[in-house]
Parts: sequence; structure tokens; C-alpha cells
Amino acid sequence: MSFLDLPEGLAERIIQCNSTYTVRFGVRLRSRMCSFIGWRSVHSEHWEPVKGGIRYASNADAEEVEALAALMTLKCSLVDVPFGGSKGALKIDPREWTPQELERITRRFTQELNKRGLIGPGVNVPAPDIGTGEREMAWMMDEFRRANPTDVVNARACVTGKPLSKGGIAGRMEATGRGVQFAIQSFLRDSRTVGLNGRRDLKGASVIVQGFGNVGYHVAKFLSEEDGARVTVVTERDGYVANPDGLPIEALKQHQIRTGSILGFEGASSFAGDMSGIEQRCDVLIPAAMENAVHAENAERIKTQLVVEAANGPITFAADKILRSRGVTILPDLYVNAGGVIVSYFEWVKNLTHIPFGLMERRRRERRNQTIATALEQMTGKEFPADIRDEFLEGGGEIDLVRSGLEDVMRSTWGRIADLLEKQPELGDYRTAAYVASIRQVAEAYEAIGI
Repeated sequence: MSFLDLPEGLAERIIQCNSTYTVRFGVRLRSRMCSFIGWRSVHSEHWEPVKGGIRYASNADAEEVEALAALMTLKCSLVDVPFGGSKGALKIDPREWTPQELERITRRFTQELNKRGLIGPGVNVPAPDIGTGEREMAWMMDEFRRANPTDVVNARACVTGKPLSKGGIAGRMEATGRGVQFAIQSFLRDSRTVGLNGRRDLKGASVIVQGFGNVGYHVAKFLSEEDGARVTVVTERDGYVANPDGLPIEALKQHQIRTGSILGFEGASSFAGDMSGIEQRCDVLIPAAMENAVHAENAERIKTQLVVEAANGPITFAADKILRSRGVTILPDLYVNAGGVIVSYFEWVKNLTHIPFGLMERRRRERRNQTIATALEQMTGKEFPADIRDEFLEGGGEIDLVRSGLEDVMRSTWGRIADLLEKQPELGDYRTAAYVASIRQVAEAYEAIGI
């Protein structure tokens, strides 16, 4: 069934990637020449620059990069961020190389991207992904600046996800996990949804998180510490840990940092080599690891009301049909994990304007809030409550403004998805509604420029 009336040929144009570049290069390491292969795919340039992460993974390939670039186009369109979609990868296992070797490899990769116009603040803006982080983005930014000495003013905007000391933005590390939290809250607060058996909050709800990297850790931390949820199971590639009363997330993370694994944590039962952690009963399941985690073979054994796709493509097409036939609600990755690119957009804007968020208005807000507090004290004859006074008077730092902006985008985007599904119930589910809303906007952009 078709839900979009697109002009002839436009659907094919939107499906295809505009270009995919393969780069092969050598780096002299360990007394020999080591060869590497990488890719950078540009899916759509209906908005420029294009945006998308670069992953370091031993199983990366061109087809995966193209698929993820297309997903980035649709994700940016859905949340109304003015980027086209792109994605990159280097076929490498970063655990096999020292930090010094990784730096040399990353700088050479950046040189190859730069020679082909595949990195730059106005053309193509990479970000961290699986296997990369702030460190790699700082190396890439520095190498771009060295290769483009006439563009140093805006050079910091050539990548996002950088350390704060190199032009990054507060809240970028937590952005995707924070966005997942806001997505769940938006769903639960919407009276048109089923909620969690009619409940409109997560207090006491059981949550399973698959993957305990940056995204999984942050969403588990926020849901347990701020929303009152019980994270009962955390799974990783070597097994899972469980505690029906709820896992202490920060302590578990410190254990993982010390030992390299979540297994053996004293505050939980460990199940080494057992991949059935996501099949345990819970109220909310959050796949935050790799693609295809839920598939036709295990979908029938999933015992939850709500699946929240924090990873890209964690549910296969077959598994999606099985889960929905069983009445499971799925919040799609296209929406749920968009927090990273939203805050990347904030960082890009900060780098181009050269003004930290809040610089021009923080003190004015503080004076306004002080005036309000004083007026309330004079009107009531009582002192402003001491336990909330400092927070009320605070003008808001960069992290507060970033979180506020992210929440606003996630809530408004949810409204678009839910409104569309309400108007067109034949769409059937939130994933289809999200895709329709996104593709429609891409199509309108193409038509506006005469394509």
C-alpha cells in the first residue's frame, strides 16, 4: 500500500544514494606499510551540508554505509534539522591499535576525505559513531585545519562531537541517551497512546537495556535516577547481568570501566555467554546496541509492552511484524535516537557563530528571575523557599539550554508523528507515520529546488 503520492521518478531518486566514495590508503606502522579501506556515502544534498557519523568497525562495508546515510537523511528531515544525510566507515577494529597508531590512521583518513571534498563545515560534517568518539573527532578537526589554513575561522565546524576544549558543546556525549528519555516521556504523556497499561510515567517500571556503551549507559542512568524506573537487566556481547530490584547504573559502569565487562558485578546476578537477556520480562525494552538484535527467531520470546529503538535498525522487518501482531508498541529508531544529530546541529551552529550558548542572555535571565522572586516575597510576606531559590535564580548554562532545545525538538517531533497517525490511522504504526512525515518533507524540498 502506498501512503505518499509522489511525482513519477521522485521515489527512486530519494531511495538512491547520490554518491559513495571508497578510499584506500596506507600508513607505515609497526615497521611495515598497513593498508586500510574506508567509505563516505552522501545520500541526499537537498539540504547542505550533509551530516552523519563515521564508524570504525571490522565488519563495515559500503552497503551498510549507504543504508545508514539514507537513514540520516530521513532522520534529519523528521526532526527538521537542516542537513542532508551522509555516513562513513573505516574497516578497522580500533581495539587492535594503540592510541598513537589510531591517531595516525585517523589523520590519513581525514586527508583522503579532505582531498575529495568529503569533510568541511559547509559540505560534509562527520560525527562520532560506533568505535569513534571525541578523541577521533578532535584529530579529524585538527587535520582539516592544517590542510585548510585559509578556512581556520570556521574549521571547528567541520566535525561535531568534539571535546569541549576543541569547540564541542555541553551535553553532546549524553545527547542520544537523553533524546531516548525525552522520546519515552513524550509517548507516555500523550493521552492518545496506550502508555504502559494506562500509566503515564516510568516510576517503578521495569526496563531492559541492550548495550552498555555511551547510549545504553546514559539512557539507563537517566531513566533510573530521574524517572524512577528499575533497570532490571543490562546485556552486552558477553552475556547479561540482572537484578529484579534495579541495577545501580553508575556503579555498574565503573565496574565495566575497571574490568572491561559488566559480568561479575557484585550488585547483580551474571549470566556469561547468555544472549537471552532481552527475552526476560519487562515493561520497556531498549535495544541500544547493534542492528538486527531482535529478529524472527527471538521475536516471539520478547516479553514487553514497549520497545524503544535506541540503536539503528535493531528490529528486523520480520520481527517488527511479529511484535506488532502481538500488540507490542514500537517507537522507531528514526525518531528515538535522533538526539545525537540534534545536539550536533547545536554544536555546528555554535562553531559557526563563535558564541557560546547563553552568553548573551544568561545574566538578563538571572536579573529577571531575581525581580520575580523579590516581587513574590513582597506580595506574600514570605521568603522564597530556600531549597529551590538557587535553581530558580540560575540563568541557565549551556548544558541547560542544550537539554531544553533537545527536549523541545523531541516533543514537537513526537507531535508530528502522533498527529499524522491520528489523521491517517491506515498508516498503522509509529514507524510508518515517521517515515511518511520524513519522506514527505524530503520530497517537498526536492520539488522546491526543481528536482
